[in-house]
Amino acid sequence: MASTGENTMVNRELSWLSFNQRVLQEAGDPNVPLAERLRFLGIFSNNLDEFFRVRVATIRRLQSFSGKKTKLIGGMTPDRVQDAIQKEVVRQKNLFGEIYADIIRRFEEHGVYMVNERELNEEQQKFVVEYYRERVAPFLVPIMLKTVPEFPYLRDKSIYLAVKLSVTNPDTTKQYALIEVPSGLTDRFVVLPSDGEKKFIMFLDDVIRFNLDKIFGLFEYDKIEAYTIKITRDAEIDIDDDVSKGFYEKMKKGIRQRRKGQPVRFLYDAEMPSSLRRYLMDKIDLDDDDNVIPGGRYHNSKDFMKFPNIGGPQLEWPPLQRLEHPAFAKGGSILSAIEEGDVLLHYPYHHFRAFVNYLREAAIHPEVKEIRISLYRVAKNSRVINALISAAKNGKSVTVMIELRARFDEEANLEWSRKLQDAGIKVIFGIPDMKVHCKLVLVTRIRKGQMKHYGVISTGNFNEATAKVYSDFALFTAHEEICAEMYKVFLFLEKPYRLFRFKHLVVAPAYMRNRFVKKLNREMRLAREGKPATLFIKLNSLVDAVMIRKLYRASQAGVKIRIMVRGICSLVPGVPGMSENIEVRSIVDRFLEHSRILVFGNGGDPEYFISSADWMTRNLDYRVEVGCNIYDEKVKRELHDFMELQWSDNVKARIIDRHGANAYVPAGEGPRVRAQFDLRHYYLASDAQPA
Repeated sequence: MASTGENTMVNRELSWLSFNQRVLQEAGDPNVPLAERLRFLGIFSNNLDEFFRVRVATIRRLQSFSGKKTKLIGGMTPDRVQDAIQKEVVRQKNLFGEIYADIIRRFEEHGVYMVNERELNEEQQKFVVEYYRERVAPFLVPIMLKTVPEFPYLRDKSIYLAVKLSVTNPDTTKQYALIEVPSGLTDRFVVLPSDGEKKFIMFLDDVIRFNLDKIFGLFEYDKIEAYTIKITRDAEIDIDDDVSKGFYEKMKKGIRQRRKGQPVRFLYDAEMPSSLRRYLMDKIDLDDDDNVIPGGRYHNSKDFMKFPNIGGPQLEWPPLQRLEHPAFAKGGSILSAIEEGDVLLHYPYHHFRAFVNYLREAAIHPEVKEIRISLYRVAKNSRVINALISAAKNGKSVTVMIELRARFDEEANLEWSRKLQDAGIKVIFGIPDMKVHCKLVLVTRIRKGQMKHYGVISTGNFNEATAKVYSDFALFTAHEEICAEMYKVFLFLEKPYRLFRFKHLVVAPAYMRNRFVKKLNREMRLAREGKPATLFIKLNSLVDAVMIRKLYRASQAGVKIRIMVRGICSLVPGVPGMSENIEVRSIVDRFLEHSRILVFGNGGDPEYFISSADWMTRNLDYRVEVGCNIYDEKVKRELHDFMELQWSDNVKARIIDRHGANAYVPAGEGPRVRAQFDLRHYYLASDAQPA
């Protein structure tokens, strides 16, 4: 699938589509519970929406501004990438349809039926009419397209019914109408009255279709057809250069402008009459080269992520009972527990509330004077924010670095920043032209006249919602030198013109790339000396061309390299003479693999790092990122065991190669290893307590 441009690197966009193919594999896996399979279809669709809003939009801009000379990673021009994307997306959409049909058939084996407006019994028809009147009709705004002054603006993320009204009399002019499906205001899936043991669910779209005669009854049309359409728009935010405006105001203006971004994809029901499709494309100013993609009867399949399971608990994964870390299970002071030694939490296996309790304790502890934290994304009803506000009300000095440019969380972060400021908290918005992506908290305490710091360094966001489904590590430490360097990072965020040196933290953009290159150089030197030389890394994405070429040289020098990557991987492993010493695997399972871990062999005394950064140019050169050297031997063992368990996975791990086939790691004759499931047993064996 993925073109490799002289066989050295895989194009970023095509590698991403290969990752989304792995998500689609989960939807097609009969061993995954049925309702979860449908939700994987939702995840696949949501991923694809964001891909078009961000990456395809970028390719379109490159096509417009740079012509055909620009070469992207993989040696492909934007035009070639665009053509390859279109072809692969259509292939995956067809596979999506086959998997969806299989899931629906299997639901019927469990007595659950998806029905449309033509399949209702008399009782269900009465229910749908009443449901429409009470729950749907108040939100509908039908638009007669041939009588409005201008064609209405189609919103990103919404779906519409394009309606064709006609009569059998050929002399009567047909009419077109548009109805936005109000799935953001009411449920997308409507549970209908049961029929004995049989249970029924209906799309909101079909509830509207069943009642089209009530919407357009005043007209004399005797044939009404409705087809779903969807527009995906460019999600780029342009921030103006008006120096008279603050960053907050610029972001608000940029978000308003993004809502009117250029279309980058037009999805339509393949059964739609060509005359109606051409009419819509003309009004939206699209042609056949503009990612015009035929699909099925329904769009916005991302809504499957919230599909109601009415078929019983056996159709879902059993709830995960999260654990209390042994260091925190006694219920005493978290700050005191951290003083006794570093603690590594692993979400979602460990409960996120330990982090919230850390903040809450700091908020009321009489000796705590300051709290500093960097926030990228937080939960909708954030207990983290509440704890920070509590700290401010208790007289603590609280400083929050909140990143207003966290993609698709910009509006939420603007609102959070206002609430924090209203509570008297010092809020800083980071650095121009550079996102702050690190995840740090530093609590400062004055104890017997001495200043003491307690830090948390995380691979993922301080977000209790995503901590239930994202696999991330958070290091709690009172290590004096590490905490002192965390303090330097916060000083840099407040006054970015100051430069600092770091020994224990690995900080981007100034130091991270060079630091890891030096570590690789040491492994290469060891390999040339005939000594063991290894690198084992876990990332979300591996795209940076400089680091990839360095990995190739390390492989050629004899360094044995293992890579776990969740998403994009532009590196081509296993090529003789270039990357024969590199293996790459990927796990897609119940939880989203999000942690970044690096293990350098160091001649038998391995060095361990956790990090907020992937190996992408944006992370290494244009973002503030923080990695941390791990010194605690117990934490090192935990990371070692975790990484080896991941590599041993022979149930959900795929082999990443130049072909993009996503073949599963062979099971072999040994025991079946499913890393995400086996990890809970690992933590239970370490005396972790059910939360």
